[in-house]
Amino acid sequence: MGLLLGTALAASALGVGTITTAGAGQADTAPSVSAGLHRGHVAPAAAPAFGDDPDGDGYIPAVPPVTGVTPSDAEPPTAYFHEFQANCSVTHTAPDDPIVYPGQRGASHDHTFMGNRSTNATSVTASLYGGATACLAPGDSSAYWMPSLYKGDKKILPIGPQVIYYKSGVTDYRSVRPFPKGLRYVVGSPTQSAAEFRAHKGWVDGWECGNTSGLPDFPQNCPAGTQLNLRMQAPSCWDGRNLDTPDHKAHMSYPVVKPGGNMDVCPPSHPVALPMIEFKMAFPADGDMSQVRLASGRGYSFHYDFFNAWHEPTLAALVNHCVVGGLQCNARGYDETKPHRGAALTADYRLP
Repeated sequence: MGLLLGTALAASALGVGTITTAGAGQADTAPSVSAGLHRGHVAPAAAPAFGDDPDGDGYIPAVPPVTGVTPSDAEPPTAYFHEFQANCSVTHTAPDDPIVYPGQRGASHDHTFMGNRSTNATSVTASLYGGATACLAPGDSSAYWMPSLYKGDKKILPIGPQVIYYKSGVTDYRSVRPFPKGLRYVVGSPTQSAAEFRAHKGWVDGWECGNTSGLPDFPQNCPAGTQLNLRMQAPSCWDGRNLDTPDHKAHMSYPVVKPGGNMDVCPPSHPVALPMIEFKMAFPADGDMSQVRLASGRGYSFHYDFFNAWHEPTLAALVNHCVVGGLQCNARGYDETKPHRGAALTADYRLP
């Protein structure tokens, strides 16, 4: 528990509170790999009626739906960057998953939660929205989570604010609009093979540390003082109709290449361009990595979840100023290379 204590103290120093684990007196040990492969993001045969999905059919409709959108294939002004950061710290860990196992405490493999401090198996849009958060922007009450990482029997938690990018996934960055309230999805799968992880459309460089990168599984060794890093991108095209679907993926799509061209556009089935989330996680693990594993299995079982609970005006300000505006912004919507463009938020990360 020394690592957890040190992490908690570091988090406290950063003003994000203490990291907790589920269950008083619960042993902080890793579940077996085989158990992780059968628990997590494998949907139960029949989802129970709960919260945002009162009929239990797995579909959560957007009210109102977004219709009449044609994917943009217009050529925008040249802008190398069109992004902002949501810097969010770890808040707690628990064997919960409010997307895949809503209302079922302890039904999942262990997850590491960031952002909203209250996220648990019973979380719904109303309970998350406006809640306390460990993100720098108080308006970001969204829930972000991923399988917990272990080295031997010790849980390794990212320390301090992690980088969660909000980017344009399509060429015409001007067409990107904010997430609808309550949108949720899963990126990747705990049951994917190493080849499937490598071929995943959200793959970015794989696992890396030191000068080693491009690995679908954990490196054998990381130089002393380095961290274990991973980036993974989410789909950014939405069907405009559903906030969730039974597999937690079908309502979202990755952009496609326009036939006969080199532009990334949303497909007609998913015409609404939303921000592309990119996790950039840094785990404080080095040395011999032979005992490193995820709660879901090997390194290629990495996946993550997003449940949108942003304050709508705050998210809109950041998306419009930074993504649509073609800037490379920090968490307050400020591009240091273009100070004349100003910032979307104040110094305390709130709307002006």
